[in-house]
Amino acid sequence: MAEPVALAALLLDAGIGWPGTLYRRIGHPVGGFAQIIGWCERHWNAPSASPVRRRLLGLATLLIVAGTAFGIALAATALVRFLMGDLAWIGLAALAFPGLAQRSLHDHVAPVATALATRDLPRARAAVAMIVGRDVETLDGAGIARAAIESLAESFCDGIVAPLFWLLVLGVPGLWAYKAINTADSLIGHREERWRAFGWASARTDDVANLVPARLAGLLLCLAGGGGLTTMFRDARKHASPNAGWPEAAMAGALDLRLAGPVAYDGVMLDKDWIGSGRSEATANDLQRALTTYRIACLLLWLVAGGVAWVL
Repeated sequence: MAEPVALAALLLDAGIGWPGTLYRRIGHPVGGFAQIIGWCERHWNAPSASPVRRRLLGLATLLIVAGTAFGIALAATALVRFLMGDLAWIGLAALAFPGLAQRSLHDHVAPVATALATRDLPRARAAVAMIVGRDVETLDGAGIARAAIESLAESFCDGIVAPLFWLLVLGVPGLWAYKAINTADSLIGHREERWRAFGWASARTDDVANLVPARLAGLLLCLAGGGGLTTMFRDARKHASPNAGWPEAAMAGALDLRLAGPVAYDGVMLDKDWIGSGRSEATANDLQRALTTYRIACLLLWLVAGGVAWVL
C-alpha cells in the first residue's frame, strides 16, 4: 500500500479545516499568492503597455507565483521525508490539507441555507455575498438559493477535486502549484479590458489544469445525487467556462433544477443560458439537498483517495 497522503489530507481538512483563529494570526498560503500576484499586477500591468508586453508580463507573474509555490512545497516535502522517514506521509498530509476546502466550503454555504429556511433574506444575501461575485442586493429567495448551489458545485471542483487530483498526480508540490494557478485566475484571469491581456496566461493555464478535474467532479456529483448525467453531458458546454459547466450541470440534473440564467455583475445584466431543464424556483430545501449531495460526493472522494493508496 502506498502512502495514504491524499486520504489523510482529506480527513484533516474535514476534521479541522483552517481554523479562524489561525487565519487571523497568520493568514492562509493562498493569501501569500494573492500578495505576489497583486504586486505584479500593480507594477507590471500598465494600461499604456502593448497587449503583447502585458501578456508576457502576465505569463511571468504566473510563472513566479506557481514556481514559488512548487519550489517551496518541493523543499518542504524533501525536509519532511528526511526528518520523518516512514511516517513522512503524516507530515505530507499536514502540508497538503490547507490546500483543500471541504470544510470551508460547507461552512460558507450552510449559513445561506439556514437563513433561507427562516426566511431571513437580508441575512441570506449577506451570507451568499461571501461566496459569489454577482450582485445580490435584489436577489429573491430563489435567486439566492440558485447562486449558492452554483457556487457550491463549481467550488467542489476548484476547491477540492482539482487540488486533490494534482496532489495524486504530482504530490504536495502539484497541489500548491495548482492553488497558485487557480488564485491567479481568480484575481487576474478576467475578460475585462484591464485584465484581458495580463491575465490571459493564468486563465488559459487554469482551464488546462481543471480540464480533467471538472469532469471528474461532475461525475462524482451525479453519483452522489443519484442522477444528472444526461443534463451534464447536454448542458455543460452552455457555460462560458470550458470547465465550470460540468459540475454545475451535474448538480442541476441531480436536483432537477435550472441554474445559471440571467445574472447581474456590477449593475450589468448578463443574459446567460440556463443550465438544466427543471424548476427555476430553487428553495432552501433544494440548497439543503445540494449540501447533502456535496457531502456524499466528498465521501466518494475519500473512497477514491483510499483506493488509489491501496492500489499503488
